[in-house]
Amino acid sequence: MSRKSIFRFTLAALALATLPLRAAENQSRPIEAFVAEALAGNPELKFYEAEIAVALGDRRTAGNWQNPVLGAELGRIQADDLNGNKLGEGAAWSVSVAQTFEFPGRVSLRKAIAGRQVNLAELGLEQFRAALAMRVRLLACKLLAAQERAQATQAVSKRFQDLLAVLVQRDPAGVAPMLDTRIIEASSLSLNRRAAEAGRDLLDARFDLNQLRGMPVNSPVAVRRTGLTLRPGPPLETLLASARTRNFEIRARAAELEQQGFRVRLTDNERWPAVTIAPYISNQRGADDQRQFGIGVSIPLPLWNRNAGNIEASKARQLQAEVSLTVALRDTERRVARAVNEYEAQLAGMAKWPADAAARFSDAAQLADQHYRLGAVPISTYLELQKQYLDTVDTMLATQLDAMEARQQIELLAGMTLDGTVLPERTAQAGASGSKPKLITR
Repeated sequence: MSRKSIFRFTLAALALATLPLRAAENQSRPIEAFVAEALAGNPELKFYEAEIAVALGDRRTAGNWQNPVLGAELGRIQADDLNGNKLGEGAAWSVSVAQTFEFPGRVSLRKAIAGRQVNLAELGLEQFRAALAMRVRLLACKLLAAQERAQATQAVSKRFQDLLAVLVQRDPAGVAPMLDTRIIEASSLSLNRRAAEAGRDLLDARFDLNQLRGMPVNSPVAVRRTGLTLRPGPPLETLLASARTRNFEIRARAAELEQQGFRVRLTDNERWPAVTIAPYISNQRGADDQRQFGIGVSIPLPLWNRNAGNIEASKARQLQAEVSLTVALRDTERRVARAVNEYEAQLAGMAKWPADAAARFSDAAQLADQHYRLGAVPISTYLELQKQYLDTVDTMLATQLDAMEARQQIELLAGMTLDGTVLPERTAQAGASGSKPKLITR
């Protein structure tokens, strides 16, 4: 491949990698705008809302009495004396209405069980909304990082393009200039891959973000450049105390334990039978006209089945629910402690950064480009500074994303925010060739 071909290939690859960024850079919006759209338009929300509707319907059904049973009999009657002489015959009929009455407290227990199911469904919706907001924020931050990484790559690529445009027009005089040109061409090919990866990450984050918002996957998306304020959170004990009462998993396990307690009481109540009362009226016309009014009562005798098996099973399930709650508490505490440790480790690493680390490397990379053209800087120094600039951008963005993910995990597990401001908006200038792209800085 000739140097001119490599140059044209470089231009095409970089244009393709940065196309998504240029197409949407004028439509950027703050991160919380995407969160609001996802909470309003995510299609999976309807599933959890339907779960609540199902639970509400079950609770209404649990409070209903059994329907009365209407019974009717129709026939004929024939009356004979003791000698077998027929005295008369005629129609005979009877009508009854039977209503079953549950043992006192049984309907209330069923309603309480169904009510806890409503609470579980509402907790499921609340947890999904919190997890959805966290996921959208992380994806928006990844999209923002991909934008920043693409701009940094574009700035370095522009220097390589300009330098190659000059070198391909010259005839190398000697071995050293020719080898320098080959090194720059090879570095351009490697940079093409880096630029393509940045463009791919940008599109992947866009696709995921659009899907969570309920939008077409190819909708243009750009996140407004913001400053990521990451401060130390409350002490670990404070977060653990909050998690014990606010964590969605723990609250769900506690509701299930309470629900299972009602089930134990219900199975114990079901030892006692229900009573069926049935008023009736009957009429017979044989030798004479007879009418009968009365009321019938029926009640099963609890001789062979006193519901012992169901009582034992419900108590065993209650024990399982207690164990599940204990396990959830321990698992949540472990996850909170691990997330806090990860967050503090990332903050400690970020605290060692110079305030203008990205700007320094950007200036050094640009200065190396200028002096290499003048012959004052060797090719090794030039390439190393370009590489270190891009590595610095990648490292800073990756560290901040890891810290943001740990922070969001803590807030989701503890059920509380670490502070009132997660991603304050900050204005930044777009990075161009030779500019200093604004990173997500502390």
